[in-house]
Amino acid sequence: MEQQIKAELQHPKLTKLKVLKRGVFILLGAIMMALGIEVFLVPNLIMDGGIVGISIILYNLTGIGIGLFIFLLNIPFFFIGYKQIGKTFAISTLFGITILSLATSYLHHVAAFTQDVLLATVFGGIVLGAGVGLVIRYGGALDGSEILAILLNKKFPFSVGEFIMLFNVFIFAWGGFVLGWDRAMYSVLAYVIAFKTIDIVIDGFDESKSAWIISDKHEDIGDAIMARLGRGVTYLKGEGAYSGDDKKVIFTIVTRLEEAKLKSIVEELDPSAFLAVADINEVRGGRFKKRDIH
Repeated sequence: MEQQIKAELQHPKLTKLKVLKRGVFILLGAIMMALGIEVFLVPNLIMDGGIVGISIILYNLTGIGIGLFIFLLNIPFFFIGYKQIGKTFAISTLFGITILSLATSYLHHVAAFTQDVLLATVFGGIVLGAGVGLVIRYGGALDGSEILAILLNKKFPFSVGEFIMLFNVFIFAWGGFVLGWDRAMYSVLAYVIAFKTIDIVIDGFDESKSAWIISDKHEDIGDAIMARLGRGVTYLKGEGAYSGDDKKVIFTIVTRLEEAKLKSIVEELDPSAFLAVADINEVRGGRFKKRDIH
């Protein structure tokens, strides 16, 4: 019984609604990535990074469909992901890669949206990045190179990001010899745009910020934040390491647009107050939801 409880805590079962939601968004993300590849990048001889980049180069060398290369080259990483990261992640990844392979094969003969290389680079990167971001956000992956980087990170003193960067430098250099150096440079630009789009899709546009305020006038500042910003606050107990004095710390969450108003409130009520503001990717639960301002 105890072992069953531990198993449930470690691997909670997904409800049918969550499985359906995950499947729909991974399906949508994979199709978007295929659109970015086949109607923007490939017709204009532009690459992506990772396994997709290798697949595009091999397609240009052999004429064999990109979808087949994407599927075959990612299969080893599916099994690695299954053993090292988990069953749910592996199944989600296999589903996403299968849809991506089929969608790229289906869209291969669709006419390019534009013959302008710069437009193809920018919009291809955006569409591709949005698709990858959706898949990652809902628990899957569309490129085995990231799984490989996670595994290498455990054995070598380099970060996951550094491994991915080195891997992609090799791919873009190879692409330069095959497709031309101008196309390789456009490919780097498309990759950077896709990378930033992935961050936006995963983290969202809200750009919430956490604020920590230490002040002797904590009650006045807390009341003003609640009344003038409509934000909830939490008072935390602190102690000055040097002085040993008890301190009250105000913690709250605001949006990027409310940051300036928060600073003006603190400066107005206590110009000597300590204020630290940091970016925060996601906020869930609690009582930090914005209330109406009276």
